[in-house]
Amino acid sequence: MLFAVIAAAAFLCTYAGGLLALRLHDQLHLILGFSAGAVIGVAFFDLLPEALDYGLKYTAPGALVAWTALGFLLYLVLDRILRFHGSTDQHGAGAGSRGVVGAAVLCIHSFLDGIAIGLAFQSSRAVGIIVAIAVLTHDFSDGINTMNIVLRSRGDRAPALRWLLLDAVAPAAGIFSTFFLVLPARDFGIVLALFAGFFLYIGASDLIPESYHAHPKFLTTAMTLAGAVVIYVAVALAG
Repeated sequence: MLFAVIAAAAFLCTYAGGLLALRLHDQLHLILGFSAGAVIGVAFFDLLPEALDYGLKYTAPGALVAWTALGFLLYLVLDRILRFHGSTDQHGAGAGSRGVVGAAVLCIHSFLDGIAIGLAFQSSRAVGIIVAIAVLTHDFSDGINTMNIVLRSRGDRAPALRWLLLDAVAPAAGIFSTFFLVLPARDFGIVLALFAGFFLYIGASDLIPESYHAHPKFLTTAMTLAGAVVIYVAVALAG
């Protein structure tokens, strides 16, 4: 019953964030700025600390940071390949492919969030509740980020809503997958470090330049800083 409540809460938080991004599409540069800060904040304040927390039992700190760098570079290579295979304007095929990849990464991250909750509850109920609160605090920004990435690259509501729905369902799928499949503890830190690298690339090399390009204003930068601060405060309060 508790898992069902947490899964429903994760779905609602993620979907509400995406709908907010859709409603405020005219102020997309501000939302993109906030999303950039939130994505980078999740990498620095959530994924990396969790990667170190899980991974230091099995992997050296330098190796975990190397996995983060590898994630950043792998995403860079994939992004450049997609740029070469089509137009990169807002409605071009290449831009659409990049949006799909970015949204898929966010969905996989949300799925891993669910796995983290399930594994934490396998450890103890108290740890599971703490991890669940931490995940729920940034699910709202996950929905915003998923909607923004698809809207920016494709510009269409329908695919954006489909990806938002998938991202909203992903945490629940991750939670319930732990009843059948369990990620080995020694690999979980590496996976989190890898996704931290993905998020750093999405935020620093994609969302920040895109948000500032059309609207090079202080408010856009302030929204980026606000996104990072919100994630930091949310994670600090949760943990």
